[in-house]
Amino acid sequence: MEIKGTAIKSINSFVYDNFRDKYQEWYNMLSEKAKDIMQNSLSNKWYPIQEGAVEPTHKIAELFYGGDSKKAAFESGKYSAQVALHGIYKLYVKFSSPGHVVDRGSRILPAYYKPSKIIQIQRENQLVRYEMTNCVGIDEVVEYRIAGWMHKALEISGCNTANVQIKESITSHGRTIFEATWT
Repeated sequence: MEIKGTAIKSINSFVYDNFRDKYQEWYNMLSEKAKDIMQNSLSNKWYPIQEGAVEPTHKIAELFYGGDSKKAAFESGKYSAQVALHGIYKLYVKFSSPGHVVDRGSRILPAYYKPSKIIQIQRENQLVRYEMTNCVGIDEVVEYRIAGWMHKALEISGCNTANVQIKESITSHGRTIFEATWT
């Protein structure tokens, strides 16, 4: 599985913007390949998911979140959405209904992760479920990163309370089920 350089840049920026005084310590913990990807990634290129996202996220967890990789991934994903949904995109999301925003969710994932497929399997008032498949080599931290991204996108769209849960993980069920609810 691969990750787009844009997402890698957001991981690097997340650490720098939130933990600037320990950025170098985090960077030094990375393998040589991960360091090279962090320093030289291009927004429009694709990189191995392990060194581009999984390893850096585990190091974020180790250094800043007491080893909680799920929390590190979720927070990093929220940050990524905040960065991605700025300017004209932020206005689009902010002035769209939460339902409209989640209806567009299946178009976003393949822009950041390949191969991947996500489809909306349930849509009710203030609830949506997505099924993600075709993610060979995915790691749980990627699922939580995506969940964090969804959560922040719902917040930007004006939800008072947004909740995104992983109901099934691809690592144990062969698919990931994301459930998002909001008020």
